[in-house]
Amino acid sequence: VFRVMKRIPEPDPAWDGNSPDPGTSSAPYRLYNIGNNNPVSLMDFIVAIETALGKTAQKIFVDLQPGDVPATYADIDDLAHDVGFKPETAIEDGIQRFVDWYRDYYGDAADS
Repeated sequence: VFRVMKRIPEPDPAWDGNSPDPGTSSAPYRLYNIGNNNPVSLMDFIVAIETALGKTAQKIFVDLQPGDVPATYADIDDLAHDVGFKPETAIEDGIQRFVDWYRDYYGDAADS
């Protein structure tokens, strides 16, 4: 996804490679993590995929693994501020639209 912003992105002059702030960069452009600004549980995500595919996943439940995070989501505050866009697509709708696109693009190979 590419969109031109009203203001031209520029490098952060205070950016320090020895102590980088993950929200800034020395690059003359910005990348945004686009989501709906709300956390979605892993099981809700899996159910949305199962529903869209019409299949049930084989699940093996284990405890959190090293490096796993209990909750995360795409913070879209910078995107909304810089571009003026706030995604509002529900996870179920987004997954279904992606599966529909994928099947249309890849045809029969998508279900193998």
